[in-house]
Amino acid sequence: MLIGIKNASKFIGISIIVCCAVVICTMFLNFYFDVQSVESQITSELSMIFYDAQVSTAKVVCMVSGGCLLLTSVVMLMFYIKHYIDTHKKELGILKALGYSNIKVAKHFWVFGMTALMGTVIGFGIAFLMMPRFYALQNEDKMLPEIVIHFHPAVFLYFVILPTVGFSLLAIGYAWWKLKRPVLSLLRNDFHSVDKGKKRTDDKLSERSFVDDLKRSTLKSKKALDFFIIFASFCFSSMTQMSFSMKDLSSEMMGAMMLVIGLALAFTTMFLAITTVIGGNTKTISMMRAFGYSSKDCCKAILDGYRPLSYMGFAVGTVYQYALLRIMVDIVFKDVEGVPVYKFDVPVMLVSLVVFIAAYEILMFVYSEKVKKISIKEIMIE
Repeated sequence: MLIGIKNASKFIGISIIVCCAVVICTMFLNFYFDVQSVESQITSELSMIFYDAQVSTAKVVCMVSGGCLLLTSVVMLMFYIKHYIDTHKKELGILKALGYSNIKVAKHFWVFGMTALMGTVIGFGIAFLMMPRFYALQNEDKMLPEIVIHFHPAVFLYFVILPTVGFSLLAIGYAWWKLKRPVLSLLRNDFHSVDKGKKRTDDKLSERSFVDDLKRSTLKSKKALDFFIIFASFCFSSMTQMSFSMKDLSSEMMGAMMLVIGLALAFTTMFLAITTVIGGNTKTISMMRAFGYSSKDCCKAILDGYRPLSYMGFAVGTVYQYALLRIMVDIVFKDVEGVPVYKFDVPVMLVSLVVFIAAYEILMFVYSEKVKKISIKEIMIE
């Protein structure tokens, strides 16, 4: 087999993101189906308003959170397939030279769908373990009749079976599309075409130092990594700030759940992105060290360019969580009594920002130490 489960297991980040999406969506969609069974038992107008608000909340959370995480999972899957093909060009080129068709090679990429299966199954199980407590908190004031937890096959179909099949088919289709290249281009590592329209003039090159120019090139080389850095910061910012607000707006359980999911998504995505950046620039770092560039210059060229993107992601996450909570309070729950007025919490934002800066800089320091250990031997052994 061209690709085994061992290869796909390296991309655990997809499983973690899918797991977080399934936990959230399974709980809210299952609650959405179960709460509908008590609609006929509601007699008071206030309870009906509360019921409508709960139904709307379930829809909004599934569409916004689930959709965002699904999109990120798809982007990550496509990135890792492309990365796998980039790092195995010669092997794939030899297979095509031996007569294997693109689809025959691409069909082995179905195993990447197993990363989705692992995440969906674990997330589905966690969701059902948390449901008793979740249902109790959703109806904490007893404004609705008792809501019994049921197993809905449709939920299992939506969040376990369909994502697994969909990710496997997407992996095969995307791999087939990426493999539609001449055999010689794979064997010669000539995988990327040059965009003549984007060539810089000598004057522009002379305006920047080699390190600064390399920093810009690193950012432009893989746009997906830029997205992951922004997404990681976005998750940290939005989830940490939102988790503190949940104590007053919902429950401590919801706040804790958001905090755990946010941190898991942020650190997993950041770890995978930075690891890929360094792994993909090992030769560049080795050559820079061989030509006398310091470790500081290497870190500046490879890692420093992502710092502005991380702060951009934090800012977007701050705006996102404020807008989402305002929508929930001012629109979804506007007719429900007892819902506190939500205001932007500046102290929480500042605390979250300080923690984020500290965590990000510590992570950069750890990886800068790894950069120092890369030597010319990294390219001499190939």
